[in-house]
Order: sequence, then structure tokens, then C-alpha cells
Amino acid sequence: TAAAPCTVSVKNYATEATFETKPFKLHNLTEGPPTSCKVTKDEAIAYYRQMQVIRRLETSAGNLYKEKLVRGFCHLYSGQEACAVGMKSAMRPQDNIISAYRVHGWTYLMGVPPRGVLSELTGKQGGCARGKGGSMHMYAPNFYGGNGIVGAQVPLGAGVALACKYKGNGGVCLALYGDGAANQGQIFEAYNMAHLWKLPCIFVCENNGYGMGTSAERGSCNVNYYQRGDVLPGIWVDGMDVVAVRLATEFAIKHVLNTGPVVMEVFTYRYSGHSMSDPGTSYRSREEVQEVRQTRDPISSFKDKIIAAGLVTADEVKAMDSEIKKAVDEATKQAKADSEIGLPELTTDVYSSNLDGDIRGVTPGSWLKHATLKRAVNL
Repeated sequence: TAAAPCTVSVKNYATEATFETKPFKLHNLTEGPPTSCKVTKDEAIAYYRQMQVIRRLETSAGNLYKEKLVRGFCHLYSGQEACAVGMKSAMRPQDNIISAYRVHGWTYLMGVPPRGVLSELTGKQGGCARGKGGSMHMYAPNFYGGNGIVGAQVPLGAGVALACKYKGNGGVCLALYGDGAANQGQIFEAYNMAHLWKLPCIFVCENNGYGMGTSAERGSCNVNYYQRGDVLPGIWVDGMDVVAVRLATEFAIKHVLNTGPVVMEVFTYRYSGHSMSDPGTSYRSREEVQEVRQTRDPISSFKDKIIAAGLVTADEVKAMDSEIKKAVDEATKQAKADSEIGLPELTTDVYSSNLDGDIRGVTPGSWLKHATLKRAVNL
């Protein structure tokens, strides 16, 4: 379905504009987020820039994988950029996020520069985890990384929310999972505990329509994921609209701080397969992907809105695109030229406080020295 046309009112010579969003769907709520939002010129530029950087990062990651410079798994976020950028725009300094393995864009948004992301993907020392984490295990302050066990990040996110409650810092945790993980039993256990303890946790289902190779309709008896928290309130939001996601997240933050946990479904789409080893065409048609690109793409649709609103010009957008491409290309070049860590560093920081001395090696009787380089970013 094509994005709904937006109503735009411009003030102060296009220094800000008001955008209308699609209606939100609600579960166990009498009132939802507002359906209009003022966006300043600076905000519009920031949202566009962040989404475009993520798109370029993922294009580079895909190319590096094809060149066999990224080993193991690689899950791309292309098509879902408005989800992360919209949520991040609503987050405050004390708020946290934990997700599954599609997290290259989140790593960048939480403070790691493109080079740190790409060097991590290629296993180089300039990566945010010194090349030891790879595609699934990237971290930054208040970002508890991607997790490779399907759905396991959800109870962990509830735990981060519990920590916020213990600390009394007014923070919340966004625990992100996909529609493919939505039937995991541990998710419903986390819902239950979060409701009983009134944890400040936003359970976010990024519904991109497909699990590993199965459509949501074939894998779930109820594809209205925002309704699946039972007594937990739920919100459905158009995940291809960065402004709508921002509004829904702002509403959810206020709700979890005042009332308790909420389930938020962001309805989105992924252009690539589940991972780089999945061509993504055996369970959906190329025509379907192309139609979404042409009618619902989060970046091009937002670009059209902000140009029509007079917040930016086509030339300004073109200059931004060129600048971003140049910066990501340079980061890619640096990641390729970077070197791997030395063997002694393989056993660095296995423990935050090592009590057992040496680390057992891979062969009987072999032992490796434990050393400390730096503490984990979220300790």
C-alpha cells in the first residue's frame, strides 16, 4: 500500500513543517499517539542523513560479504531504516536498546562511526569490539547489542528495564525482536514478568513480513503482533514513516514510565533476504520487493516530503547523498586496510574480573594468559 499523503503546513520560511501520519492501531488503550508532528529543518536533515548512512552502510556490508571479507553471518537492515532512526530520535540519554542480529544501523546510531561498524564486520581491530564480535555482537553505551539466539534479547531487555527501575534513573529499555521470533515462549514469559513488576520496557516487534524464509501469515496464527501481549497495551505503527515511529516511541516511553510495559509493532519490510546466504526470492517475488521500493521506501518517501515542505532543496539532498557516499566509501577502504588483533588479545577481557588465572586453550594442557584491555562499555 502506498504511503498516505501528508498534510504539510510551513512556518518561518520552511524552518519547520507539520506532517500527518497514518492512524495508529491500538490494543488495550483508550488514547494513542498524536497523528501529527512538527519537524524542524535540522531534524529533517538529521533523520534523512541517518537513514541514508544506514542504507549506504548496508550496501557496503553486502559488498564486503560478497568479496568474502565478512565471514560468518550478515543480516542487512535495508528497508527498515525508519524504524531505528524514528526510535532513536525519541530516546533520551538514559534510555537503552537491545535487539537481534540486524543491528549494523543501530550500532551507528548509538555512537559507533561507520568505520567502527565495518571494521567489526571484517574482524579488524578498529571494530567496536576489536573484531571479536562480528555482525551479531556490536555494543555501545546504552546499546546491549545484537543477539544471535532467536528471541533471547527480549528477556534480557526486560532485565535492562529492571536495572533502570533499580537505579531510579528514569530510563526505559526498547527490546526489539522480529516477527520470526514473535512465537518464542520466552517472549511471553518476559511480557508476564514485565507486567507484574511494571517494568519500563517497550517490547518492539519489527514486523518485516518474513522470518527466515516464511511469511508472517504462514508462521503465526495472529499476525497482529501489537495485540499479542494479552493484557499489555499495544500500538501498531507504520514502520516506513520515520515521523510516525518517533511519535509512537515518544508515546510508549511516557506510558511505560507511568503505567507499565507496552508492545509496539512497527510494520516494515526488508529488501534483502533474511541473511546474505538467503537470496530472498524463493518465498516472495522480485515484483513484490520492487513495488515496496517504489511505493513505500522510507528514505525516498521522506525525501519527497521534506522537499515538498520546503525544509530542504533537491540540490541539498543531492549534496548530502554525495557526501555520505564518500564518507562510507572511505570507511570501507579503511576497514579493508585495517589489521586483525594479535593472538595474545584473543583472551583479553573474557572476564570483567578474572578469578581463575589462565584461560584453558583448545588442546589438552594448553593455557592462555588472561589480560585486561578495557572494561565493557555498559558495565
